[in-house]
Amino acid sequence: MPRAIRGVLIECEPAIKSIIVHLDSQLNDIIIEDLDETHLVVKENMVGTLKQKLEDRLKETYRVEEPLEDSE
Repeated sequence: MPRAIRGVLIECEPAIKSIIVHLDSQLNDIIIEDLDETHLVVKENMVGTLKQKLEDRLKETYRVEEPLEDSE
């Protein structure tokens, strides 16, 4: 008997998709289907967890630059 899994379609840039694929490769608990280079179907109940993991990962790799002081 076929089994249905509730999913959410995610559209993102290829760089973000590669991070999601990497996160999923550890436990295989996020992605239902990898559709193309910018689209994924992920488990509905994992969307909140995925957002948090992505936010944490982006904080690790993204650095906010300090504004330059005006020299007059």
